[in-house]
Amino acid sequence: MTAKEAIEYIHSVSWKGSRPGLERTRELLDRMGDPQKKLQFIHIAGTNGKGSTAAMLASVLQKAGKKVGLYTSPYIFKFHERMQVNGEPISDEMLSSCTEFVKPLAEGMDDHPTEFELVTAIAMEYFAREKADIVVLEAGMGGELDSTNVIDAPIAAVITNIGLDHTEYLGDTLEAIARTKAGIVKKGCACVLYPCKKSVERVVQHRCDEENAVLLIPDGEKIVPVSRNLEGQTFHYGTLKDLKIGLLGQHQLMNAAMVLTVVSVLKGKGWNISTQAVREGLAETRWPGRFEVLSQDPLFIVDGGHNPQCMDALTKNIEDHLAGMPLTVLTGVMADKERSSMYPPLLPYAKQFVTVTPDNPRAMAAEDLAAYLKELGAEAEDCGTVAQGVAAAIGHAKAEGGAVLACGSLFMVGEVVSAVKEQLGE
Repeated sequence: MTAKEAIEYIHSVSWKGSRPGLERTRELLDRMGDPQKKLQFIHIAGTNGKGSTAAMLASVLQKAGKKVGLYTSPYIFKFHERMQVNGEPISDEMLSSCTEFVKPLAEGMDDHPTEFELVTAIAMEYFAREKADIVVLEAGMGGELDSTNVIDAPIAAVITNIGLDHTEYLGDTLEAIARTKAGIVKKGCACVLYPCKKSVERVVQHRCDEENAVLLIPDGEKIVPVSRNLEGQTFHYGTLKDLKIGLLGQHQLMNAAMVLTVVSVLKGKGWNISTQAVREGLAETRWPGRFEVLSQDPLFIVDGGHNPQCMDALTKNIEDHLAGMPLTVLTGVMADKERSSMYPPLLPYAKQFVTVTPDNPRAMAAEDLAAYLKELGAEAEDCGTVAQGVAAAIGHAKAEGGAVLACGSLFMVGEVVSAVKEQLGE
């Protein structure tokens, strides 16, 4: 089996929607010899910030000399990115070998696993073969019934910012969603929670009490911003001075505080993580598609945010970094996303919109999105493909001495990056 054949097999798995439940994943891992039981985990769930938090934490642990597995989704450029060891995506050879091992075991099951369950099992096999010291494990959509939750108690269960997303599966209130996310908290682990409203905190505290888990919430008052520009930001956190991160936005400072809290948990359990490792790990973290600068001339930024919390963060970043610049918003969106919460916040900042159809079967047609934006009173140009949209947006920015902001979906970030490189040679 080649890597191409492995990916084709994974994508060919019969997808029957999100099928909550751990039984299929447990059965498959049991047939595999339970590779997950050979590993230690930091388990991360939440609505926003999971990927950025996971990336920063993995970077810090790698700088501390650990062999670190990282499991995330979705990927931006290549499937292999979803499972990495020390920043290197799984190799073609290892992906082929692990998939070839798992395939007959999965096909022998009466109730076949879903695609995400299959990928999770392959990742567990990969991390076990690599003898990772620790795995930073990002949950998929949920928490309690997410296939990643087959693991035993992690060292820490991390719950990032909670918002309203996937409400048809997770619940239609923040408290209901928090209850689902808190399902990753298990007996005796630590739980690190992003600061949230008291009613949500009480839900998580109740789960921690049930599982005899200590709840830790970073103190936002300890974050002191020092400086910021499009290359990154510097801040103090308690006694730690002049910490640097390359990720932009106030919310990323809180995500960094989450990481620092997890590090304190690990150190309390005897892990040797120096202050220097923390500094270097935070400073060197790169996570594509999160208000990422792709070009300076013209200024071209891409952001994969796609729900109300992401839009709040995005508009704050526009105010902080793009104030007063003629802004062309290049955008495409999945048809099942709630547009009414995504686009109105951008209207005061956008000189014009350029709409595209991302290369995804769930994508909304560019002409339909343009028509919707015009109904809102915006100037909108339908450009069809992402490459055509990038060319048009760059043309506007150059003519007006302005900037381009590409946003709407993580699924189009890879296309945008490739098109910008082709257009500008960046």
